[in-house]
Amino acid sequence: MTQTVTRAPAPPIDRQPSAIRLGLSRAAFETKTFFRERDAVIFTFSFPIVLLLIFGSIFADELEGTGLNVSQLYVAGLIGSAAMTGFQNLGIGIAMDRDDGTLKRLLGTPLPRSSYFVGRALNTLFISFCQVVILLVIGVALFGLELPSEPSMWVTFVWVFVLGVFGSALLGVAVSSLPRSGKSASAVITMPFVVLQFISGVYIPVTQLPPWLVNIASVFPLKWMCQGFRSVFLGDAGATLELAKSYELDRVALVLGAWVVGGLVLCLTTFRWKSRRDG
Repeated sequence: MTQTVTRAPAPPIDRQPSAIRLGLSRAAFETKTFFRERDAVIFTFSFPIVLLLIFGSIFADELEGTGLNVSQLYVAGLIGSAAMTGFQNLGIGIAMDRDDGTLKRLLGTPLPRSSYFVGRALNTLFISFCQVVILLVIGVALFGLELPSEPSMWVTFVWVFVLGVFGSALLGVAVSSLPRSGKSASAVITMPFVVLQFISGVYIPVTQLPPWLVNIASVFPLKWMCQGFRSVFLGDAGATLELAKSYELDRVALVLGAWVVGGLVLCLTTFRWKSRRDG
């Protein structure tokens, strides 16, 4: 008689989660960590609100021939600034992670390196979106800002916001390698961000800036982010306030897209996982 040999079923294969899924988990972790730091949460969300309330209350004059007021101009500019906070937050945060050994420890875990950056980028996107929503609520409630009714305007808002946030985030990752230590990161990275705000139309209209400053600002994404947001929230009436008498949305898309690509190249060529003292 022949015996029938029964084979045991093969054990299930444990599939590792994808880098995207791990990135989403990392984003949730980064977000929870952020909201546990109450001081950071209060400063991050209150700073643009305080600036909007101060500037919007002091400079409330009507812009002649447009039907708009200066306060509404500040709302659009500060929305652009909020969308670029990833430059500062990531630049400082990653520099501190490198200095305290967090990045070095991550290298010894199964977490894919890309998942760390996906988590950071999505966390930045979420925080920037929350800031923008708060600024819009204040702009509508206190300064008479009218939200656009055309779907095309909201489509413009989405692509300007997404390209601007990711371009700024990638630039923040790249500049995180500049500070010599985590302690010096805030000083090294905050100052350029503040300067960019003043020359990019956040606090001072670009029409009141000297041409050489406008030319410098035009190299960086913040000017074009503010310009794109002005097109959404100020409409055709606000186009007369632009240097070109137009929002130049094609150039906005080109420059922001170029910064996404260029920022990625900078990250790949300059990013360091270890601090200078680790070699």
